[in-house]
Amino acid sequence: MIRAEGLVKRFKEVEALSGLDLVVPEGRALALLGPNGAGKTTAVRVLTTLLRPDAGSATVAGVDVLGDPAGVRAKIGLSGQYAAVDEHLTGYENLVMVGRLYHLGRARSQQRARELLERFDLADASDRPAKTYSGGMRRRLDLAGALVAAPPVLVLDEPTTGLDPRSRQQMWDVIRELVTSGATLLLTTQYLEEADRLADEILVIDKGRAIAQGTADELKARTGGERIEVVLTDAADRETAERVLREVSVDGVRVGENGRELTVAAGGQGASDLLRVLQGFERERVAVYDVGLRRPTLDDVFLTLTGHQAQAEETRSEQEVTA
Repeated sequence: MIRAEGLVKRFKEVEALSGLDLVVPEGRALALLGPNGAGKTTAVRVLTTLLRPDAGSATVAGVDVLGDPAGVRAKIGLSGQYAAVDEHLTGYENLVMVGRLYHLGRARSQQRARELLERFDLADASDRPAKTYSGGMRRRLDLAGALVAAPPVLVLDEPTTGLDPRSRQQMWDVIRELVTSGATLLLTTQYLEEADRLADEILVIDKGRAIAQGTADELKARTGGERIEVVLTDAADRETAERVLREVSVDGVRVGENGRELTVAAGGQGASDLLRVLQGFERERVAVYDVGLRRPTLDDVFLTLTGHQAQAEETRSEQEVTA
């Protein structure tokens, strides 16, 4: 349903896309995972006809992005990083307006508005101006707007940016329902957990090019699985603690700036590795303030795949937004 080959996009001296390839089969969900400035939003803008690539080709639902942009727009629903709603219209009026813009007709637009307000748990607020909505409600209304015309392809650009944990969970529930019902989804995100929950497959991009692809479990396996995190009571025990942690580590020990926080990628045994570490600390009389297991993060993936953390590249990100 979505295919891109060799996409290149430059903004002056910045190359936002550097030959990006991707494929999303019908009824599947692909997550583009990467930090700010990686090229995720630029890829979305090209695939949704908002930007013309400098090189490469792309099709959406069999329609060429460059040859028939209007045809592509008729096949997609797009929800950007920020909710695109008219604050002075009610939730109901916003959705009816979108339906009329899609030429659905008055009756069908009104019907779809009522259906979607109910589906997205906004029926009780349907007659309120959108400016009175919370951030999470606005994002749900924006997503509902992307579905008014029942498009076969849905593109979501960082749909949970800026949301609190409760609103993020609500959005995840809604998106997961769409995927389960058979929607073809392209999702961009900075959160490995979000990609893990919502996507069938993940494409990790950095500096405009793909650097890894696979399921969440496959990517975690490449980063060494779960992490053991330790906070020492006394930084003087660091060398001894590092020696113990190396017994279960697959790629060395990372030490925090204060010398008390240590992190290792466990060798795939999870709780068993943690038990070995705790036994080693007891044997060596290393005092521990806190210890635990956690799943790999975006930083862990990027550190393993690229050698650098997924820090936001401010200049690149600003140029991408300005463009």
